[in-house]
Amino acid sequence: MARRRITADDGRAAVRGWESGDSDRRTVAAAVRYYLEELAEVAPGNSVEVRVPPFGVTQCIEGPSHSRGTPPNVVELAPQDWLELATGVTDWETARAAGRISASGTRADLSALLPLQR
Repeated sequence: MARRRITADDGRAAVRGWESGDSDRRTVAAAVRYYLEELAEVAPGNSVEVRVPPFGVTQCIEGPSHSRGTPPNVVELAPQDWLELATGVTDWETARAAGRISASGTRADLSALLPLQR
């Protein structure tokens, strides 16, 4: 497992800031990265790559891994959408139906793992 870069205290503070309407780039970036690290901890592995440009990327979920190029299982979404999913503001199916999630591959469904904040 990769070493965490966002401490739990800093991550939770950033999430609280975002939840209260702070849209400062640093706050949003810290909250996004914190939840990407949480996802990697909850579902360790290398078979799915989750991208939240421009703030971060992580790999998660056990299974076949990749070593070069675009992985076969990719989830990509905007920071606002990632934070809404991670905190339970919205759910996977609603966001996917609205076109807010780009997911490709047979393992690129994170619905069973979200929300991360319970």
